[in-house]
Amino acid sequence: MGASKETSGDGGIKTEDGAVYLRKKITLIRAISLTIGTIIGSGIFISPKGVLKNSGNVGLSLLIWVASGFLSMCGALSYADLGTSIKKSGGHYIYLLETLGPVPAFLRLWAEFVMIRPANIAVVCLAFGRYLIEPLFVPCNAPPITVKLISAIGIAFLIALNCWSVTWSANLQTTFTVLKFVAIGLIIIPGLMALAEGKTENFQNAFDTSSLALDKIPLAFYSGMFAFGGWFYITFVTEEIVNPERNIPITVILSLIIVTVCYLLTNVSYYTILTPSEVLSSEAVAMTFADHTLPQISPVISILVAMSCFGALNGGIFASSRMLFAASREGHWPNLFSMIHIRRHTPLPALLLMMPLVFLMISIGDLYGLMNFYSFSRWLFMGLVTFGLIIHRRKHPDLPRPFKVPLVIPIIFSTMCLFIVGMSLYSDPVNTGIGCLITLSGLPVYYLTIHNQQMPRRLRETFNLLTLKMQVLLEVIPQERKTY
Repeated sequence: MGASKETSGDGGIKTEDGAVYLRKKITLIRAISLTIGTIIGSGIFISPKGVLKNSGNVGLSLLIWVASGFLSMCGALSYADLGTSIKKSGGHYIYLLETLGPVPAFLRLWAEFVMIRPANIAVVCLAFGRYLIEPLFVPCNAPPITVKLISAIGIAFLIALNCWSVTWSANLQTTFTVLKFVAIGLIIIPGLMALAEGKTENFQNAFDTSSLALDKIPLAFYSGMFAFGGWFYITFVTEEIVNPERNIPITVILSLIIVTVCYLLTNVSYYTILTPSEVLSSEAVAMTFADHTLPQISPVISILVAMSCFGALNGGIFASSRMLFAASREGHWPNLFSMIHIRRHTPLPALLLMMPLVFLMISIGDLYGLMNFYSFSRWLFMGLVTFGLIIHRRKHPDLPRPFKVPLVIPIIFSTMCLFIVGMSLYSDPVNTGIGCLITLSGLPVYYLTIHNQQMPRRLRETFNLLTLKMQVLLEVIPQERKTY
């Protein structure tokens, strides 16, 4: 007799023998919603200031936005190539592990959860907090301590939600994706209407070079590409995608075309209404824009932007926990983090690990310093992933590749990533240097705990006992069915 099956409320399948595993439930529409929802977050609402500040003029800043979209498309196509030939979830980590080996994969993992993920979440959280309460303090800026407090409450709520229910967090993500387009539409439409009426004075001398500093261009790309960050999250959940060979490439292509067009039109709208000095002096560009164009409903726009940031946080938390889950399954992280809650079917330990460092990053509070701080390692490893694709092609020429990109695409992306990373060491040596040192600090951890496994026996026994106690406390078990 065949085993009877019962579908659990949060997406797992529970068979009569008690096994729990995740289904392939991410369809094409859901994949596109997840990708666009995680790309459009705080970036388009805070990054215009960073792009303009470091590019020096309006014309070059718009070119950097287009170039950032093109580079992101090159990276996304390369990841789609890898995602359709390497069927495991885990994104960057899994691709580095399969192409360049365990050391760069572990360093990416280490950087992700010690630095990149907490800093990235903190940046979006701070934007969420600022936009949510800014209307209460007009015409003054919101007090930094209040912004940080609201940000901390918001991230605690989202992590709790993701721990509680996959279904609830997925439904919330769909709702927030719709709200993102509403917020962007309320910026694009008034701006283009003003442009059509002949308001073009802010585009006069658009390529004025008086403020141009070539050594700051990489930092402008950091801000621009930060706004496009999120196209890779779909590869974090490969094992849960329906027909990944078809849906991953379609998802990244459609998503990035839509987002690039929206971002370009949004920036044109900003510069139509606001002067460059107004953009640079604003702590919340979208809010300043709303005060000029739709003052009656500017608080509504501010709240919509905050909800957009909230949605990006939700999608990022949902996807990034899968990387830690996959790494733990591969033996590169403690076993506890490959476990899921026995009733909620969520990666509870992986989600909870993010909270302490996120709160620390929020307390720092400098948006642009945080972006430069973590962008070094983030883009270094993404460049290495696409370089790994080139190596993987040479090592495995006969491996089936349902979606195969020309090698020039990963070459372009890898070259630009490494160039920007190298220039950033010169442009902002303090933040990028700290990021480099934190990444390299993973080397002794890898060789002591994973490569040589030289932990003393007593310490290993204590660690195993602690894992068991935490497993009982959190009510988590390892996933019982192979999904790749």
